[in-house]
Amino acid sequence: MSKTGERLKIPAVKVKELRNQSGAGVMDCRNALLEAEGDMEKALQILKQKGFLQAQKRAKRSATQGVIEAYIHTGGRIGAMVEVNCETDFVARTDEFKELAHNLAMQVAAVPPQFISVDDAPFADIIEPKVA
Repeated sequence: MSKTGERLKIPAVKVKELRNQSGAGVMDCRNALLEAEGDMEKALQILKQKGFLQAQKRAKRSATQGVIEAYIHTGGRIGAMVEVNCETDFVARTDEFKELAHNLAMQVAAVPPQFISVDDAPFADIIEPKVA
């Protein structure tokens, strides 16, 4: 609503532009533009705030389903095994998810190991700079 109490009309072109910039859904973009009274920058901020809150909610969910994929390179001297988890067995059974796990196992086998054990990896040193 505008300051006069009338509902703003948001042009479809503006919704499309915001959607292209943010990747959010059409209705989310429209509602953000309405809330921001047509201001693109404010609408982007609103979408970021809402998206961040949604990401926090998703982070609390447990990923108890998934697949374990092994890859053994030709000759049998190099191999890797990975576990990739997701929230539902429906996703875990898809060909795309299985292919993702297989490709990850191949990548792990292709890269020289930096750490032998999970306990040896300095996760705090790696993650903290990227989060901050």
